[in-house]
Amino acid sequence: MDKRAITQFRAENMKEPIIDSTATATMLVAAEDLASALPQLDTEDAFPAVLATARMVALMEIASARLLHPCLSEGEMSVGVNVEISHSAPTPEGSNVTATARYLGRDGKLFVFEVSAADPGGEVGRGRHKRAIVSAERLQNSALRRVSSVP
Repeated sequence: MDKRAITQFRAENMKEPIIDSTATATMLVAAEDLASALPQLDTEDAFPAVLATARMVALMEIASARLLHPCLSEGEMSVGVNVEISHSAPTPEGSNVTATARYLGRDGKLFVFEVSAADPGGEVGRGRHKRAIVSAERLQNSALRRVSSVP
């Protein structure tokens, strides 16, 4: 291996969080965060007035993204690629929920996190989440190409 290849390998390793490092994100559950606030497409669509699973997952994504933020170069962002989450307990409006992400390592180019969420009563969700680091401009251009090619 030549010296240049060693330098590139070391630079790549610096673009990764330390295994078992953690980050958190906390939110106060508001009316718009409740499952009952989700758009109802049909009269039979009714959801309870507790934290929506989608909002819990979003909070878990934010915690995970915070761990990757120091690894980003200019023009890059991290994006969610996969979630495997269990939402195990309801959280009412007015409660604080904290999501914690713990970095587990890589799966190829993907960054893998163990994520959990808790309110004052204990754990409300847990799972795994994978993120990728991408060029923000390339991602946006790809999205625009997808919709402009649809007849």
